[in-house]
Amino acid sequence: MSLLERLNNDMKQAMKNKEKDKLSVIRMLKSSLQNEELKKREVLTDDEELTVLSRELKQRKDSLQEFENAGRIDLVDKVRTEIDYVEAYMPEQLSEEEISEIVKNTIEEVKASSKTDMGRVMGALMPKVKGKADGSLVNKLVQQHLS
Repeated sequence: MSLLERLNNDMKQAMKNKEKDKLSVIRMLKSSLQNEELKKREVLTDDEELTVLSRELKQRKDSLQEFENAGRIDLVDKVRTEIDYVEAYMPEQLSEEEISEIVKNTIEEVKASSKTDMGRVMGALMPKVKGKADGSLVNKLVQQHLS
């Protein structure tokens, strides 16, 4: 089942169950995916769908951070709920140990030896963990392994 089909089914279920928050997040995800398809003028691949979901999730996490810094507890709760709904459509996240292992292997592949090789390592690494790991965690682990 494609992501859009899954979103449509979940949207119908959310309407039946009168889950306003979930319905709003699903509509937003569908809209983002459809806008991306219109921009590309072709059906999105699974990878492209994952990119759109990752972007939406990152926006919410950034918003959460800003609302926490501003002390807006009312908005923090709302955004946390949205993050939970978006994460339900993301692939299972890798553990820190799994990411660390992938980082080690990638460093060996690109024959990186210092922090000056960070760009090459990240370029080779990010497609491997796309949607399965937080970019800031990956960045931190690469820096640790290169130092």
